[in-house]
Amino acid sequence: MKRVLVIVPFPMSEENRDQRRAQLTAVELGPGIMFEFESVRAAPRNYVSAADMALAEIGVLEAGLSAQARGYDAVCIDTMSDSGVAALRSALNIPVIGPGRASVLTAMMLGNRFSILAMWPHWKHLYTKTLTDLGLSNHCASIRWIDATPDNQALMAGKEEDIFPALEAMARRCITEDGAEVILLGSTTMHQAHAYLAARLPVPVVNPGPLTYKLAEAMLGLGLTHSRAAYPTSLAPKDDVIHAMLEAAAKIPH
Repeated sequence: MKRVLVIVPFPMSEENRDQRRAQLTAVELGPGIMFEFESVRAAPRNYVSAADMALAEIGVLEAGLSAQARGYDAVCIDTMSDSGVAALRSALNIPVIGPGRASVLTAMMLGNRFSILAMWPHWKHLYTKTLTDLGLSNHCASIRWIDATPDNQALMAGKEEDIFPALEAMARRCITEDGAEVILLGSTTMHQAHAYLAARLPVPVVNPGPLTYKLAEAMLGLGLTHSRAAYPTSLAPKDDVIHAMLEAAAKIPH
């Protein structure tokens, strides 16, 4: 049995983590793989500023540093920011997969132009960075949002009747006004809207979180992992320092 660690980028209760685990129901996986969800010990309230991103990187890095030693065969990061992906790839030999780049590259396999559908404008910097890094900005038809403050704990629970139709309406604008041939959900926290949108829109809708689970399964099946030439290891690892920092941070009330 292959074991995959899914790092949830916010400290949260087991009940709230269940809403993240629900992403597993959206993808067909073989019987020889299992996914275990764990939260970081410290994180920003949201991913808005450069300071937020720095803390997110450290939080995800610390949460995954011991994954290989604990017997995990791969790591998935549950945030479109891909926070900690590059750092963990430098520290681990097992596959480390984030949904940001993976979603954009998958969208490019399904069409020539895609739109990113988000909750609010404060996430735009995450997408523009990924698009710039990949050199695919010209294939992004648009980045649109519905101006709804995201809830990284309860997600969309109890707000479906308002949010789902708003997302559908905005997605249709991406298609008809911007020429999008694929819609990419801008956050793994939006996964609850995927089935609703996929059943109503005339183009494919990429669901980032479940995509990473299937990619992890594929990587393990193919015997692939990241290139050490691209992600060299540290000459002087400071894992103990990182763990000590986050252990102290976890004691601070959220």
